[in-house]
Amino acid sequence: MLFDSSIRKELARSFGATLVVLVTVVMTMMLIRTLGQASKGSVSPSDVMLVMGFTVLGQLPTILSLSLFIAVVGTLSRMYRDSEMVIWFASGRGLISLLKPLVRFAWPVMAVIAVLSLLVWPWANSQIQELKTQYEQRSDIDRIAPGEFQESSNGSRVFFIDKDTPDTQAGNNIFIAATDGVRESVTSARSARLETQNGERMALLSDGQRLETSRDKPGVKISEFVEYGTRIGSAPTGSAEELSVKTRATHELLMQPLPAYRAELGWRLGLAFAALNFVVLGLAVASVNPRAARSTGLVFALFGFIVYYNLMTLGQSWVGAGRLGLVSFMVMLHGGMLLMSLLVLAARHNQWTVASLWRAKAPRPPRSPA
Repeated sequence: MLFDSSIRKELARSFGATLVVLVTVVMTMMLIRTLGQASKGSVSPSDVMLVMGFTVLGQLPTILSLSLFIAVVGTLSRMYRDSEMVIWFASGRGLISLLKPLVRFAWPVMAVIAVLSLLVWPWANSQIQELKTQYEQRSDIDRIAPGEFQESSNGSRVFFIDKDTPDTQAGNNIFIAATDGVRESVTSARSARLETQNGERMALLSDGQRLETSRDKPGVKISEFVEYGTRIGSAPTGSAEELSVKTRATHELLMQPLPAYRAELGWRLGLAFAALNFVVLGLAVASVNPRAARSTGLVFALFGFIVYYNLMTLGQSWVGAGRLGLVSFMVMLHGGMLLMSLLVLAARHNQWTVASLWRAKAPRPPRSPA
């Protein structure tokens, strides 16, 4: 019992340290990625931290699984290196008996991973999608920034206002280029102000000029005005876009037998099953070669983690394309990985080797009579 508690304490320390490092790395990467999206106009600069937080929250199941795998492999490798495993084996306990304290430590982490993948993952994706949609569907007035060319929500107009702006309701040196498919116009004015007339937002231009051309008629129409009003409304709502599959709740995926929904459901369930497989696989492969470097086990753990998740991504694409069923995919990948890990664990526990198995199967020569 004392040995079990010491293993769990060391696993907790290793898991906590690994989790902090991985979360820091992922947050830095997501911050750089989100800043890139903000510079391209996909995300509001004021929502960068929110988008980054929701993205990291959605990636927590993967981070927790990797932290758990590294903690198991690193702790057991250290025990092999310091000959603590020799004491464990000398007390009459085998390698499989270590599975109980490992599962006892890992089951809360696996429960958190299951909750995050089934409930928090779609919620975080829906929050990110909502922030991006709100920013993309902001009104033309909100898009206008002094000293910058800004395109309207439907792409039919381009605005420009001089930096010398007295307040948010007025502007100087206005430029508007508009097209409706047949006619193109360029309007410039010395000043402009915003007003609300009959429930509509209007921009009243003063002391300006308007150039209008038509594709089906030659020539340019030039007109000057003292005051000219143009409607600037909010972005058209249009038809509601279909939500991304990643934003769908898990119970909605269960109710719809579509291949894309089955693929996303397989990914979410796979995150929970992968955590269990990583615990068994970490126990099965953890060992120390005195002639190899100390980080060899961790390098192997990272390699196995990458291969496993690439197979999950590949299987998700196959299920989404209808080339493979969800149950078949889950059994082949996660069930096969669990079976392989248990076989390797049983072979190391019973010290099976190819030579011993060959000797056990080889026929024995008959005994000579006395």
